[in-house]
Amino acid sequence: MTPNWGWVLLVVQTLLGLGAAWHALLNKRDSRSALGWMVVALGLPIAGPVAYLLFGINRVRARARRSSRPSPAASAHPRSPDDAGLPVSELSDLARAGAVISGMPLRPGNRIAALHNGEQAYPAMLEAIAAAAVGVDLSTYIFENNATGHRFVDALVAAQQRGVRVRVLLDGMGEWYSPGIRRRLRRGGLDARSFNAPRLLPLNLAVNLRNHRKLLVVDGVVAFAGGINIGDRHLLAPPRTRHPVADLHFQLRGPAVADLQRVFTDTWRQAGGEPSAAADAKAMWADASAGLAGPSLCRVIADGPDETLDQLALVLQSAVSAARRSVRIMTPYFLPSRELIAGLQSAALRGVAVTILLPARSNLPYVHWATRNLLWELLHREVRVFYQPAPFNHGKLLVVDEGYVLVGSANIDPRSLRLNYELGVEVFDPAFGAEMSGVFDALVARSRPVTDAELAGRALAVRTRDALCWLFSPYL
Repeated sequence: MTPNWGWVLLVVQTLLGLGAAWHALLNKRDSRSALGWMVVALGLPIAGPVAYLLFGINRVRARARRSSRPSPAASAHPRSPDDAGLPVSELSDLARAGAVISGMPLRPGNRIAALHNGEQAYPAMLEAIAAAAVGVDLSTYIFENNATGHRFVDALVAAQQRGVRVRVLLDGMGEWYSPGIRRRLRRGGLDARSFNAPRLLPLNLAVNLRNHRKLLVVDGVVAFAGGINIGDRHLLAPPRTRHPVADLHFQLRGPAVADLQRVFTDTWRQAGGEPSAAADAKAMWADASAGLAGPSLCRVIADGPDETLDQLALVLQSAVSAARRSVRIMTPYFLPSRELIAGLQSAALRGVAVTILLPARSNLPYVHWATRNLLWELLHREVRVFYQPAPFNHGKLLVVDEGYVLVGSANIDPRSLRLNYELGVEVFDPAFGAEMSGVFDALVARSRPVTDAELAGRALAVRTRDALCWLFSPYL
């Protein structure tokens, strides 16, 4: 008897759709995401379940659970703010919230310096690599195969040739922005690994879960973290590319460096690397940093689609809720959750001066369009929004009451806060907070305000486009 292939196909399609929808229902933590994937799985025969298989399943979470071991810092009972050296003040609640959310202590005695664009960040990073004696650990999302990238490769190879242990971690999707750099690193004899690279053999179809952290740790003594990738695009004077990118990076010294080292080691282990060599860097840090002291209290917060999910999102909400005078936010991509929108509105209604600084033109137009569809909600509650002129600013910065600063790699969008592996550093330091407030205010001074009239005056076709992009904002 000849089977009715039409019925067979229908049954297969139905089972695949039901299976994908059932998986989304049980595993998605956000009801809107679960509902969206269920509609896609059931409404698009074959294509819906395949899309869910490629983009919807968190394959890294299970692997992270198997490979992760709690670090001594993470397992320690969080200290109270005054124990860490922070006097009891209006920021005490924020310090306590960060401890409970992350399980990480607030480390006193750090020095942190802001580095603007590649002109300041790259020389400092290359100088640290050139001075390395024990270990260099570099993790980046984009490592461009151009003149700047080659300078870093040469510096890393030279460090290894004089006996320094060098480890380089690239993101499996970030490599696609500038192919060939990992081959160049390996030709130099370096241990360069790819994080969660999509491949057919062995099968790995996860393209959504990215390691977006930018981190360089040298000898366990000095670290660099923030938003800057490695490449010509971040050199602005003069620009090396058609579309230069401004950015903000940070150099850290002090006890927080050991926590940054642990973050790298954990991610390196997930990429299949051996973590044992990190002990050399920790020993070096213990010897070399004994005389170092700085005014900043810092907490390192790792965030990713595993046990650390939502840590940075909760810290952001806590920081906005704790504000008494001012909230300053700079981000290249702004698709906040409903909870954060409500927090920003509530802060403004309490009389807090809330200012959001965004690029006037984004390198991802669809994200910019989606953002324009929600800005009216903030403007309606007296939140000020400004658009920066070119060049596109990729920097990330949060300053609360000029005493608290959050820096790192995360954007304020669902991809960063729910899908990516990100890194944040909390800084409690009035002097550093005042410095970053000054940087922020100087950028605002040359930016233009976004107004209700501007948003209301959009043509119907433009408003429709913006709304459609906003509709898909959880997936952008």
